[in-house]
Amino acid sequence: MRIAVIDLGTNTFNLLIAEINPDKSYTNLYQTKLSVKLGEGGIDKGFIAPASFQRGINALKIYKETISNYNVEKVFAFATSAIRTAANGTEFTDKVKEETGFEVEIITGDREAELIYYGVCEAVILGEELSLIIDIGGGSTEFIIANKGKIFWKQSFLLGASRLLEKFKPSDPITDIEIQQLTDYLNAQLQSLYEAVKLFPITELIGSSGSFDSLAEMIAHRFYTPEILKDKTEYTFNLNDYKVIYENVIKSNKEERTKMKGLIEMRIDMIVISTIIVQFILTSFNIKKMRLSTYSLKEGTLSEIINGTDNK
Repeated sequence: MRIAVIDLGTNTFNLLIAEINPDKSYTNLYQTKLSVKLGEGGIDKGFIAPASFQRGINALKIYKETISNYNVEKVFAFATSAIRTAANGTEFTDKVKEETGFEVEIITGDREAELIYYGVCEAVILGEELSLIIDIGGGSTEFIIANKGKIFWKQSFLLGASRLLEKFKPSDPITDIEIQQLTDYLNAQLQSLYEAVKLFPITELIGSSGSFDSLAEMIAHRFYTPEILKDKTEYTFNLNDYKVIYENVIKSNKEERTKMKGLIEMRIDMIVISTIIVQFILTSFNIKKMRLSTYSLKEGTLSEIINGTDNK
């Protein structure tokens, strides 16, 4: 059976088309992402702005054609933070249904975190020790404390890079005072994470897809070769490499970031906020190991469809 999974994120709409095999494995037939910037101009006010609304619809029309070309039998579409927190979120999903026929499920932050965990389990070898999994989205950031067997704690926070960008509107380049203001805000918002880490001590950070993909690509281009990431679903960061990239990013302006190898265009604006979040977590919890999972929500959805949740 051929299925398509669409992740309607705040910055990007992601599409994965796969063939499910009789042995419960799957073959990835096609994968792409489109920058929609659904949160631009309205996410901090709780609505999807008209231009963003139309970009989202246009992207899904493109996906409809692709899905049709691949003779997909079933489509699973999930809407996350920007849509679930927008006053006109259901208006958007109704319009999607009208224009494309896609039934979009608006999922909770908890559900999003769960699907991210399933995706990470498919990409990364987890052990008995506890990992802090982070998915930095445009509208929200999910934090999951888990091991190979189960989730011990999870929470979605309205701390997505796009949302924080709209809220703080930092200078270009961002100033030290602005970094401190953002750090203070993260500290205030993440008190429940501090409590969770006391209960469930973590040994590492695992970054799920998105900005962590970009960090790994930038490190590969700067210090190694892009081939080190080829066909990999996980990657262990050298934290000294990461620190150099972090310093470069926060000191750069937009024009300089456009020239950074490994940084794709759709993340040029968001990467500054994302790296500050990563740095805040590494420092706050004295984390000495960081890994990338190239899988996230859409692969987690596939895993759940194929396997159910009994083996998770």
